[in-house]
Amino acid sequence: MRIVVVGGVAAGMSAAARARRLDENAEIIILERGEHVSFANCGLPYYVGGEITSQSKLLVQTPQSLHNSLNLDVRTHHNVIGLDAAAKEVTVQTPQAQEKLSYDALILAPGAVAARPSIADLTNPRVTTLRTVDDAVKLRDTVTSGITRGVVLGAGFIGLEAAEALAHRGLAVDLVEYAPHVLPPLEDELAVRVARELTRIGVTVHSGVAATAIEEHADGAAADVVLSDGTRIPSETIVLSAGVRPDTAVFEAAGVACERGAIIVDEHGRTNLPDVYAAGDATLSTDAVTGVRRPVALAGPANRAGRQIADFIIRPEHAQPIPSALGTAIVRVGELTVAMTGANRRALDSAGIEYHTLHLHPAQHAGYFPGATTMALIVHIRANDGLILGAQAVGKEGVDKRIDVLATTIRAHMRAADLIDLDLAYAPPYGSAKDAINMVGMVGSNVVDGTLKLWYAEDLAELQKSCFILDVRTPREYATGHLPGVPNIPHVELRERLDEVKRLAGGRPVRILCQSGVRSYIAHRILVNAGFDSASMSGGMNTLVDVLGTSLLEK
Repeated sequence: MRIVVVGGVAAGMSAAARARRLDENAEIIILERGEHVSFANCGLPYYVGGEITSQSKLLVQTPQSLHNSLNLDVRTHHNVIGLDAAAKEVTVQTPQAQEKLSYDALILAPGAVAARPSIADLTNPRVTTLRTVDDAVKLRDTVTSGITRGVVLGAGFIGLEAAEALAHRGLAVDLVEYAPHVLPPLEDELAVRVARELTRIGVTVHSGVAATAIEEHADGAAADVVLSDGTRIPSETIVLSAGVRPDTAVFEAAGVACERGAIIVDEHGRTNLPDVYAAGDATLSTDAVTGVRRPVALAGPANRAGRQIADFIIRPEHAQPIPSALGTAIVRVGELTVAMTGANRRALDSAGIEYHTLHLHPAQHAGYFPGATTMALIVHIRANDGLILGAQAVGKEGVDKRIDVLATTIRAHMRAADLIDLDLAYAPPYGSAKDAINMVGMVGSNVVDGTLKLWYAEDLAELQKSCFILDVRTPREYATGHLPGVPNIPHVELRERLDEVKRLAGGRPVRILCQSGVRSYIAHRILVNAGFDSASMSGGMNTLVDVLGTSLLEK
C-alpha cells in the first residue's frame, strides 16, 4: 500500500507516524512544500521573544530523522498543485520539475494560511506573518536589530503571543483588533482583565477598530499603520495575525467537497472522494456542544485526527471516530494564564441553547497557604439539567488545571451535580479541600434545583428600576467603592435587620451582592427563608467591575 500525505507538522506527521507503527510494509510518502516538515509552530512566538534561544529547538524532526526512525519518505519543497481522484494521482511541483505520484490512500493536511484583510499596501516589506520557522527567524532578526516600535494586527492567540514577545524584547507595541475586545472568543468580563495585563506589560490595545492602510514614511525609517478611527501608529515591523483560512483551493478545484473553504469530512476523516482523507486546520469540525460546523485551528485536535485516520486506513475494524471539537485552548499574557473550553455565550445564544452562567473567584490553592491568588472562572451550564457546556478562566496560577478538568467533564457529558464529588488532589500548596471544580458543581447544582437564584451585572440598570439592591459586604469593603444609592447591611447582621430590609424594599424583589458571590448566597438563603423574593449577583463586585467598570462606583 502506498499512502501519500500532503503536508506535515501536526495532522500529516501524526498520520504518517501512526501508519508506520501499524504497518511496517506500507510505502509512506510525505509531501511538504516548505523546508521543515515537523516543527513546533506553537513555539514560534517564544523563539521571537527569546525564551526559546535556539532555532534547532523548534525542529521536532527532520526528513533524515524520520527516515531513520520510521522509514518515512519525506520530500520537502514538494508542492501539490493538482489531484486526479479518478486516476488516484497527485501532481507535484518539485524543485526540478512537475511529476505525477499515484496513491492507494491520500491524506490531505495542507493546513491554513494567514488571512489577508483589505489593507492598502499590505505587501509592504515590513509586514510579516508568524506561521513558519522562516517567519520566526526573520522576525527575531528584525526585533533584535535595534528597532523600537512594532504593531500586531489581530489579537487572537498568536497575536497575543506575538505582542507579548515583542514587548519582552523591549519594543513599544500596539495591538490592533477589529472585534470589540482582545481574544474575541473570550467572554467580555474576562477580556477586560487580559487588556489590563497587556497594558501593564507595555502593549497599547486598540480594539473595535481596523487597520485600513500602511503608509511608508518618506525617509524610509518607519511606516504608519492607519486605523479606521484615524489613528496613525508609527511602526518598524508589522505582524499580521488576523486569523487564518483553510489552504484548500487546489483540492476544492479537484472535486473535494468544501464548505466555506474547509474540507468536509466524516467521523473517520473521509472526504467525498474515494480513498481521500483530510485532517487538521483545513477541515471542517462539528462543535461538540452546539453542533455548529467550523474549522478548529488547534494542534491537539489535528494530531489526534491524523492518528485516527491512519488507524482507519490500516485497521478499520479497530478505528475510533474522530471526536467533535471542544476548542480547548490556553495562552499566556504577561503574568496571566487565559484558557477556555467548550461554548461561550455567543455560541450558545446562536444555537438557541438555554443556559445559566456561573461566575466564581476561587483561589488556586488553600487561602491560608502563602501565595494564594484568585482566578476569575466562568462556567456555562444547561438550564434544565446542569450539563456543563463551556468554561473560561483567567488568573495567575491554577487556570490550566481547572480548564483541563472542565474539558474532561464536557467530553464525559457530566452535569454540575457530578462535579461536587470529583475526588481531586488536595494539599495546601496545590488546591483546597473544596476545589474550584467542586465549587462549580455546588453552585451549579444550587442554581439548577432552585436553591440559588442569580442576577447578572449587565442587568443592573434594568433591575434598579424595579428591585431593591442590597450590598452585604463589610463596612470597610463598602467604603472602598459601592453602587450609588445602594445601602449596606453586612450579611452577618442580616438576620437581626430583616425588618429594616422589608421597610427599605417596600415590597420590591431584593437583589443582593457581595465581593465574589459567596456571602450574598448566604444572605440570599436568609432572605428566601424569611419570605423575600431574592437573588444573588453572579460573581459579586469582582465581576460587576469587570463588566461595568469602576466609574459608576462612589466612595
